Amino acid sequence: MAVLLTPFLVLSVIGLVLSVIAHTAALIGLPQPLGPAAWGLHIGIFVVWLPAVIVSNRLVGDFKRKDFWKAALRGCPDWMRCLTYGFFGYAVVNFLLFMAAAPPKGAGGGANAPPEVFRGFSGHWMAFYSAAAAILYSALAVSRSDPARRCPNGHPVPPSASFCEACGASIAEQDAAGPWSADAEPGAAPDRG
Repeated sequence: MAVLLTPFLVLSVIGLVLSVIAHTAALIGLPQPLGPAAWGLHIGIFVVWLPAVIVSNRLVGDFKRKDFWKAALRGCPDWMRCLTYGFFGYAVVNFLLFMAAAPPKGAGGGANAPPEVFRGFSGHWMAFYSAAAAILYSALAVSRSDPARRCPNGHPVPPSASFCEACGASIAEQDAAGPWSADAEPGAAPDRG
């Protein structure tokens, strides 16, 4: 799996870095350092987003839909999760500011778009590239050692659950002991080292 996901993860990180560069240039009113090639970041989102969506559905699997992001990003370090959430929050604020100050229609588009237009688009580019990178990273980490939570009887439980929905067992003790071994048999006692 790593052989297939790693190139998309690298492309996601490159897309994120380039979108941050495009966004920063737009914020300070400079012409796009990437020139018309900056619009290629639109296409790049689809290149990395399709594998990210497919992988995220596998990561979420047995979890409730309300826990989608917790399950999809469970293999990420805290800083990466926070960065991804931050980029999405910023994209919303940036979009609202863009809509309030958008240039009038016909004020230049395509390669000659004013910095405000690039600012509006690049905010979304950053959000989607960071989410794709985080999901793909999480999938690689989970494939090595799945930190998915299980109850004492081996049933998968959502990240925010306190009790197993299948058998009612409390999982608070498990959390204090750390994640269960991914190699443990269902119903087996946790490895407490």
